[in-house]
Amino acid sequence: MNPVLRKTYNANFTPEKYKNFIGDLNEGLREPIAFRVAETPVFLTDDFRDKLIVAGNDIVKTILQPNFKELTERAVPEKWRVANENDHPHFLALDFGVCKDSAGNIVPKLIELQGFPSLYGFQVNLADKFHDNFDIPTDQAIFFSGLDKEAYIDLLKKTIVGDHQPKEVVLMDVNAPEQKTAVDFYLTQKFIGTPVVALADLEQEGNQLFYRVNGEKQRIKRIYNRLIFDEIECDPDIFDKVVDIRQPLDVEWITHPNWFYRVSKFTMPFLQGDYIPKTQFLHQLKQIPADLENYVLKPLFSFAGQGVIIDVTENDIKNINDPENWILQEKVNYEPVVQAPDGGVKVEIRLLYLWPNGDEKPTLAINLARLSRGKMIGVRYNQDFDWVGGTVGFMSSKEEPRAKNQDSR
Repeated sequence: MNPVLRKTYNANFTPEKYKNFIGDLNEGLREPIAFRVAETPVFLTDDFRDKLIVAGNDIVKTILQPNFKELTERAVPEKWRVANENDHPHFLALDFGVCKDSAGNIVPKLIELQGFPSLYGFQVNLADKFHDNFDIPTDQAIFFSGLDKEAYIDLLKKTIVGDHQPKEVVLMDVNAPEQKTAVDFYLTQKFIGTPVVALADLEQEGNQLFYRVNGEKQRIKRIYNRLIFDEIECDPDIFDKVVDIRQPLDVEWITHPNWFYRVSKFTMPFLQGDYIPKTQFLHQLKQIPADLENYVLKPLFSFAGQGVIIDVTENDIKNINDPENWILQEKVNYEPVVQAPDGGVKVEIRLLYLWPNGDEKPTLAINLARLSRGKMIGVRYNQDFDWVGGTVGFMSSKEEPRAKNQDSR
């Protein structure tokens, strides 16, 4: 972390500035932001930024393997398998904990990964508001790959809208306006024009989908999918009430729902690199490690940290009745590297990639960060603390900003 920028930021921070910052973030929104935004951004050094890029490249290499879909076929639950899968995910989200290695160096360590979109719209607005309210130096940005804000939004639009009209592409979630991430949905609509709809808003005629605008039907040619099937798991009859989106439909998925499962914890045992913790499928474990205190047990098919066993015992492992659906992962110990007024705070950095149709590989585009004082990263584990929550990583860039409309490869 950049100690010079941290010292300056903390010296100039006041609760009043933070209050004004949150007010600025909420101004003009349909509803106030439903999750906690941290009091500070993260300031990355060039060295740590470069380590993140290397770590991401190691993971992308595996996803680019010709046999990746074959390796991950078991990851897709038959109950939630959706027809007409394409050949690559349009989004990648890679979560890295900020840790200390055996030599005392600050390094990223992979925590989880997703073939699913994240806060691609909100993070741009968040960075702008940090700049406006806290005098972040103008040479500090949140983009990678030579992107600036304009080029980033062009790439986002290329990925989601493609050659279609924005009105033909809908951002869809189970009940989009009521999601905690709805702020991201409507900021995305502001940036690229895609309307926001709920699952129940979809209408089917033959194999085509429609939604209504002022009572008039509008054909849907692409769905920017934000729906996670875990959120409708509790309603087994859901598709008796709404369109069954698993069937073959004349619609493009951005990104296809199957990629949520393929690029996930399921991918971890196939990855290699200096920044990848040792991970095994539990059913392939030949011997229980003697140092179980250095491992964590994770269910493959859950999200938001649910079901994770941090303090693993031999009995925990022996009592798992579906070991093929669990992984045993080397524990990642976060280092409290962000200096708050009253002590260190742990950090997780999420690298966000965009992979539009026609590009040979994904482009590392932007980042998201989360600060934590709890035992785990995430809102539910940090409810009683300050200087925690969602934020963004600022860094300098050695690359020249790419020109508008430049190809993303």
